[in-house]
Order: sequence, then C-alpha cells, then structure tokens
Amino acid sequence: MPIFEFKCSQCEEFFEVLLMGDQDNEVQCPKCGSERFERVLSTTSYAMADSSGSSGVSATTRKCSGGNCTTYEIPGHTKA
Repeated sequence: MPIFEFKCSQCEEFFEVLLMGDQDNEVQCPKCGSERFERVLSTTSYAMADSSGSSGVSATTRKCSGGNCTTYEIPGHTKA
C-alpha cells in the first residue's frame, strides 16, 4: 500500500496519506481541510550522485501529521 506525502497549497502543511487506487480526489489537508495540495517526493532507500560523488541533493526534515517527514530537493528541471 503506497503512502504518499503531500504539501497543502493553502496552509503549507506537509502530511502523509495511504492511497489505494485513484483516491487523489478524496485527499484533504488534516490541518485546514483544503483539497488543494501537491504531491512531494518522500524519503527513499537509495542515493544519487554524479561522477564526482556529489549528489546535489538536499534534504529537509520537519514535523508532519505522520510524525517526521523528509523532503528532498533534487537538481534538474522543474515543472512550473
């Protein structure tokens, strides 16, 4: 069962949700109840690096509704 991490677009709360199938339309922020959110990349069990050994990846750990959440900033193109 996949657990996804989201960031609320209204109050900027990070939260985790267990989703089965196509349930994105049922997700609400536990803090403010907003249905506006974006899915964020959660903790993974692998590391990425370039040929110099530098990953360029930065991690931010903070409190969220599920306990502690870590979000990674990965270098590369972003979708605006």
